Amino acid sequence: MSLSWLVTGFLIIAVLLVGYMAFLFWTDPEKGLRETTHRREILPSVLADRYTAFAVLGLGMIAFGDYPIITVYFLAGTIMGLADGAIYARAGHPHMKHTVSGLLSLLAMLVTAVAWATTGAGV
Repeated sequence: MSLSWLVTGFLIIAVLLVGYMAFLFWTDPEKGLRETTHRREILPSVLADRYTAFAVLGLGMIAFGDYPIITVYFLAGTIMGLADGAIYARAGHPHMKHTVSGLLSLLAMLVTAVAWATTGAGV
């Protein structure tokens, strides 16, 4: 087995696990908390490490990324920002910071996709 197949296998496992956790939280948040053993009172610290992880991914995009993966990075930001904005808006809470973040990520994604389409995969 080549290392690229092994890496792909790890990615598939990660996608399945994270996808399962996302499904749990979207469909039954209480079950999601139980299954992931997250605690409500510690969620601000969890969010801190999540934001740190996305900043590290962004640094990786700057150092090693190419347009396809940067496009996906901004797609993830679009999903998070717009979904968070919608969740807060539906609950009657301020949402503009989240919504604007999602829209700016969408703009960045579109610019990156155009750069990819017109110049190729490299940065």
